[in-house]
Formats: sequence, C-alpha cells, structure tokens
Amino acid sequence: MSEAETKHLSQGAGAEGSVATQRAALSRLHLIAALVSLVGLADSIYLTVKHLTGETVQCTLLSGCDVVLSSAYSSFMGLPLAPLGAAAYFAVFSLATLAAFGYRGMRVPLLLVVGVMLLMTLRLLYVQAFVLHHYCEFCLLSALVTLTLTGLMLYSIQVPGLKSQVPGR
Repeated sequence: MSEAETKHLSQGAGAEGSVATQRAALSRLHLIAALVSLVGLADSIYLTVKHLTGETVQCTLLSGCDVVLSSAYSSFMGLPLAPLGAAAYFAVFSLATLAAFGYRGMRVPLLLVVGVMLLMTLRLLYVQAFVLHHYCEFCLLSALVTLTLTGLMLYSIQVPGLKSQVPGR
C-alpha cells in the first residue's frame, strides 16, 4: 500500500471516529433532554391531578399560585394548560429517547415541539409578570424546564454529528 493510500485511510478512520464521538455526544444530549423532560412531566401531572380533583395548589416559596392557576390564562381553548403541558413533556421525552437511540428522524419533531413549548412559556411568563403580577412556582419550574430543554436543543444543533463528512476537508 502506498504512503498516500495509508494517509487517506488514516484520515478516513479519524473522520469516522470523530463522527462516532459526535453522535455519542448528540445521544447524550438527547438522553439528558429526556431526563429533564421528566421533571416537567411530573410537574404537569401534579397540576393536572390538582385541577381534576378541585384541590388548591399550595405554593411554599411564592404567594400567587391560586391567582395564576385560576386565571383565564390557565386554559387554552377551554382546555387546562397542565394536561397540555403533560402531553408536551411526554412528547419531548418520547422523541428525545428515540433520538438518543439513533432515530435521526426524531430530531426535527423534537426541535419543533420544544420550539412551540418555548413560545408558550414566553407568553405565560409575560402574563405572570405583566398582566397578573403574580407568580406560580410550579409554572416557573415548568418554564425553567422548557428553557433548559431549549438550551439543550440549541446546543444539539451545534453538534455536527449528522453532517456528512467529506474526505479532504
């Protein structure tokens, strides 16, 4: 084998190793996103149960949960936001888990779901801060989870693990 062929093969192996490393990093990011989404899912399920049973939610750090959760903004098209949030977090968990195990087609739907969640979160944060002037700690936890998921997804876009590698570049 010529020296040029050996050099080309070693460059190719390095690129393949680099792609494998990038894919592993991407899988870890998706796994972290799946785990983070479980926090949001638990939060949303708790609020859904409280809503369905008619029990009031007790804030321990802030006062205002009752104002926020009983406002007109706590539902969307007649549906309470908590079960919609639970469905969104479950979707993120499912899509991120599939993406973590190498199903490439899950990345775009995952990004879209998290993007919609971010828009809704920003709207609800605005309502709490500038319309209601009260905060719900469970809602703020959900916002923190969604912002964390958004950060993970933005970071995952930067991981070039699924870009094709062209030898010689």
